[in-house]
Amino acid sequence: METQDFFLYLLVILLTARVFAEVAIRLQAPSVIGELFAGVVLGPSLLGWIEPVEAIKLMAEIGIILLLFEVGLETDVKRLVRTGIKSLVVAMAGFVLPLVLGFSLGYWFFGLSLLVSLFIGGTLTATSIGITVRVLSDLKRQQAPEGQIVLGAAVLDDVLGVVLLALLYEFSIGGGVSLFNAGKVMVFVGAFFVLAPIAAKLISLIIKHFDAVSEIPGLLPTTIVSLVLFFAWLAHALGAPELLGGFAAGLALSRRFFLPLGVALHTDEHFAHRIEDQMRPIVHLFTPIFFVFVGLSLNLREIDWDSPFIWGFSLSLLAVAILGKLVAAMLIREPWVARWVIGMAMIPRGEVGLIFAELGRVSGIFSNEIYAGMVIVIALTTLLPPFVMKWFYGHYGNRM
Repeated sequence: METQDFFLYLLVILLTARVFAEVAIRLQAPSVIGELFAGVVLGPSLLGWIEPVEAIKLMAEIGIILLLFEVGLETDVKRLVRTGIKSLVVAMAGFVLPLVLGFSLGYWFFGLSLLVSLFIGGTLTATSIGITVRVLSDLKRQQAPEGQIVLGAAVLDDVLGVVLLALLYEFSIGGGVSLFNAGKVMVFVGAFFVLAPIAAKLISLIIKHFDAVSEIPGLLPTTIVSLVLFFAWLAHALGAPELLGGFAAGLALSRRFFLPLGVALHTDEHFAHRIEDQMRPIVHLFTPIFFVFVGLSLNLREIDWDSPFIWGFSLSLLAVAILGKLVAAMLIREPWVARWVIGMAMIPRGEVGLIFAELGRVSGIFSNEIYAGMVIVIALTTLLPPFVMKWFYGHYGNRM
């Protein structure tokens, strides 16, 4: 690609993503839906103006890593401890049920391979904490008991999801499912999660010192982005996906993070806030490129929409995706209204589900039809719950 063409592509992607995201927000839908639709419009599915070329893919991968950094930065581990056993039950059941049901549908009902079925089940385990927080915040229920349970469960879901992603990544590059490779990844991931936060905390002290004496603006975002990229490289060197490094860096630098077993490094609240404030524009610049890239990679014209497979596949997985999270919420002791709200709040897959699906596509695990079906399920589970929750609170909120 010529340099000037890449500049034009990037300009169109950024502006179109912003316009569609603004429209989505005006329609009370998550912004990620607008950015995904922007890719569908610009790509081979509709206009065919932009192809998912390597240069855009590289920027999208940076967007994924920074997105997981932001997820880690906003993860509140203490919240999970405070909400206790109820969040643990909702998270574990909401993780296991969609995984088992999604795998079973793919493997036994649709006759797909073991690895494809595992990727399908893995994609359905996700919960988008960003969308969940936004909906609860809009409804002013973030601090309510059911809101605290949901947020605690979503934190654990994120951690479990990233670990599962590391396993699936190893299976995809290793050519199949292997207990030896799974054990190796678990050891590496465990060591990484123990050592990376300590290293990140220590490095952040050095960054803080130089930031205080530097006379040139921009040192903080430069060094933090460098730290995130280093952790991404380190994660890959240990046999895990690069985005695990982004998540670990964000988790360690979070002002709400604490190290286990009482080993804690002092967290400067003001410094942590400055990291969030100065990194947010960079994250919000790159992450829309990832969501647009997902849309660009989807060619809806190649799908046989008259085929019963695509409709049966999408609708059955949508039912499993919804049912798994709702059943998980029914396992705890709360008023029935609260349990329904908790289940609905855990349904959105959003950006986390898209990361799973994109890894499946890039690895060659998902065919175009299966990838399209997964994106349809992720889009519907992301789009519908906010509207249903607002209606539900309007009719039954006085019973909570």
